[in-house]
Amino acid sequence: MSLKKVSEENEFQSILANEGAFLFFKHSLTCPISAGAYEAYQAYLADHPNVPAYYLAVQESRPLSNYIAEYFAVKHESPQIFYIVDGQVKWHTSHQKITKEKLEEVVE
Repeated sequence: MSLKKVSEENEFQSILANEGAFLFFKHSLTCPISAGAYEAYQAYLADHPNVPAYYLAVQESRPLSNYIAEYFAVKHESPQIFYIVDGQVKWHTSHQKITKEKLEEVVE
């Protein structure tokens, strides 16, 4: 499965309803830390192509980013990554803590 960009709340709701487990990344297009975290995310996905994976660009999809923060009651940060299983956040982290190694450890 390839990395898919999500921009709208209804798209995210559909993913929640249809994916058992997936990764979701909030990416800031202007932040060098986010660029590094996004590279780590892509490196992980290159080795795990069957993991359902999504992202949003915060500058382009602020309403969706805010919706996700409110829906899961998790403070917004960017970069930020979520591992969601059966509609619940199983794990999340942000900034330099987003590494390929950590994803290897957390994602089942």
